Amino acid sequence: MLATKTDTIVPPAPGVRSRRKKNDNLTGYLFILPFVIGFIGLTLFPTAASLYLSFTDYNMLGSPHWVGIENFRQMFTQDDKYWQSVRVTVQYVFTAVPVRLVCALLIAMLLDRITAGAGFFRTVLYVPSLIGGSVAVSVMWKQLFSDKGAINALLTAVGLHPLPWLGDPHLALWTLVLLAGWQFGSPMLIFLAGLKNIPRELYEAAGVDGANAWQKFVRITLPMLTPVILFNVVMQVIQAFLAFTPSYIISNGHGDPLDGTLLYVLYLFRNAFEFFKMGYASAMAWVLLAVIALCTALIFRSSSYWVHYESESE
Repeated sequence: MLATKTDTIVPPAPGVRSRRKKNDNLTGYLFILPFVIGFIGLTLFPTAASLYLSFTDYNMLGSPHWVGIENFRQMFTQDDKYWQSVRVTVQYVFTAVPVRLVCALLIAMLLDRITAGAGFFRTVLYVPSLIGGSVAVSVMWKQLFSDKGAINALLTAVGLHPLPWLGDPHLALWTLVLLAGWQFGSPMLIFLAGLKNIPRELYEAAGVDGANAWQKFVRITLPMLTPVILFNVVMQVIQAFLAFTPSYIISNGHGDPLDGTLLYVLYLFRNAFEFFKMGYASAMAWVLLAVIALCTALIFRSSSYWVHYESESE
């Protein structure tokens, strides 16, 4: 009989396994180190410092002086301009968000029907969202709505009276709302993706039953899009509360006219870098964080009554 030689796998010694494990751990730590440093230095530490400064009187020129809840008391009971910024911001959120979402949904439904050149149109219509928050676009928007701008020239050309867009507190805010509506690119793409996922068989069956376009939209499109609508509403509400650049540029940095465009973040910015009330501005920032968190929680809480998930009907 011939003897057979079999190869045996010799496991590494315990010391070798330990060294390999330590090397793997070290490699992992090195990969996540940039994120950890950035998170601690640019997020965690500034957040903790802002929370501390919200209870102090700090002008960036001296040391913070602890004042407890004085900043919050002054904010809620003595600062009329603060409440004006709250009113303007609430009005802006409740107008700009619906305008942007309605525009985004309408454009998405039109793009959903286009087959030739769909990629080109999506790209062109998304561009305003890429550049909409820039200073250059805000300057352009200010020129369009000035007394001798293109909008008043168009009104004059069709026989209407020009309007003091930037001189009337109510009309000035609407210029910001229109600018927000023009920046519909991001929610439009999300709506378009949601429309692509709706089975076409549903529309065909509804057509066989005699449903018209409006009935298809109300009974099929909207219910199937509710998860996407929920996401867009949450994201756009947060973005609207944080709006700053258009208000700063169009109102010359002061919320003109008559504080009609004094959004919350603009007033926070003025307190921090114009009045050097960094402690007061930090307190305003934490109130804004609490309001955004509350609004987001309420939206998610209400979603159980109007958001339809396909898995729930299976």
